[in-house]
Formats: sequence, C-alpha cells, structure tokens
Amino acid sequence: MIFGNNFKHNKIQTSGADINLVHGGEGKPLLLLHGYPQTHVLWRDVASQLIENYHVICPDLRGYGDSSKPPSTDDHAPYSKREMSKDMIEVMASLGYDEFFVAGHDRGARVVHRMALDFPNKVTKACVMDIVPTEHMYTTTDQMFATGYYHWFFLIQPDSLPEKMIGADPDYYLNEILSRWSGANARFPQESVDEYLRCFRKPEVIHASCEDYRAAASIDLIHDKEDAEKKIECPLLVLWGLQGFIHRRYDALKIWRDYADRVEGKGIECGHFLPEEAPDLVTAELKRFFGEA
Repeated sequence: MIFGNNFKHNKIQTSGADINLVHGGEGKPLLLLHGYPQTHVLWRDVASQLIENYHVICPDLRGYGDSSKPPSTDDHAPYSKREMSKDMIEVMASLGYDEFFVAGHDRGARVVHRMALDFPNKVTKACVMDIVPTEHMYTTTDQMFATGYYHWFFLIQPDSLPEKMIGADPDYYLNEILSRWSGANARFPQESVDEYLRCFRKPEVIHASCEDYRAAASIDLIHDKEDAEKKIECPLLVLWGLQGFIHRRYDALKIWRDYADRVEGKGIECGHFLPEEAPDLVTAELKRFFGEA
C-alpha cells in the first residue's frame, strides 16, 4: 500500500458518485484534492507528514483513479466543479465533519475554488496550488497561454477526438505531461507513476478527464459568471511553482485578490507538481497556514 499502515482505505457513495479515498491521522480534518492526470497518490509524501497534526483525507475526484465515472451529458454537468465539490462535501459529512480545511492542486484546486463559493459555511480555510481562476485564464487567453496550456483546447474537442488520440498511447501521454510540466531535476517515484498509469490506461478515465476539461470550458464558466460578484470568504493560501507556467504568465496573488477577501501566498522552488516536487516545503506551508494544533 503506497500510503502505508497509518492510512485506511475507504469508498464512500455520494449522491452522484462512488468516491475512493485513503485517510489517516488525528486532529482537525484536512481534505487534499489532486489534479490531472493523477490520483490521490499525488499527496503521499505530504500526507504522511500531515497526519501528525490532522485527520488527512485524500480522495480520487470523480472520473479519476478508482472513483466512479458517472455518465456525462451534453452540457458536461456531471463533471462540473460544482458536482465535484458536492461529492467532497458529502464525503466529509460521511466522515462526521461539517467544517474542514481543504487544499487542492491543479484540477483539485479548481474544485476548491467552487467549493469555497458554494459552501462557505463548510470550508474554514483553503489552499490552491499552481492555478489562477478558470474564468480569468479563459478571458485573458493569448498566444502564450494557448501554447503553454494547449491541453485546455485539445481535451475539450468533441466526438472523442482527444480520447482516441490519447488512448493510442496513454503511457507516452502521461509521462510526457509529468516531464513537460515539472521543474528541473524533478523525480517521481516509480511506484506513483505506475499507479497513475494503471488508472490512466483505462478508456473510461481518459474520457472522464476530458469531460472535466469540457465542463471547465462550458458549464463551469456559466457558474463563474453567475457568481461574478461572489468572493471566497475564508482565508486563502495560494502556492505556485517558481519554475512553472503560472509563475511565468500570471501575478497569482494579485489575481486571486480579485476573487477572495483574505489572500496570502508564495512561490516554491519547483515546477507544477508542488506536492511531489517539494513535499517538505508544501507541508511546512500547510502546517503554518492551517495551524499545527
């Protein structure tokens, strides 16, 4: 078991999906959400340190890993960040928590953003890693963004185009992403990569992850526009990789201050995959922000 004996495996049925997760530790609840094209395994090195102070919950988002892959619809609503955040609210309720801390990386951070808007009474503090808001990124699209984030425009194509192309060689595609998006000298444990590949080789995972991006380019933007006047109310920690695209393209703190009332943050010396490339630094920042007691 990748997470070791201090963690328990569980599967929780929500109103829309079956969510696979591991959890361990004691203390205040801390939910950790992974991004694309990974699973909860992203958090292995961070979670193993955080269980000293928190009850750490690491799920696979719907459509990813060993969580279920609900059928989608023409408007991609089942893969909206609203539905994904509802899953997590229900997971935490099943574990006995009405309030909790949450941190998300990549797609998981976009779920955190929506969750903090839709359920402000549930999220007491939040952290987002290596993103700026979806709405901002689409409305400021330029050649630099379209080149660096080509996958945002590839994965949303209809008629199973990306599914067929990725499915022709999913191992190449996933390994290329890990290499292209990470910083200099980044190393990923082979055990973790093998787990990502085990899941990502499944056609239903490839399709569901494309639906995640299709939702982001459609129904998620509708929800964002409807909530244009809303801001995240809880304290927000923003972390990003100093060797990554977000740092090169955006002033992350300045942008997030347009979307949240109480924002702090910093860059970390790594690429996109902060929890794997710099687990000790990420752990220290989370402990400082959420409080160790």
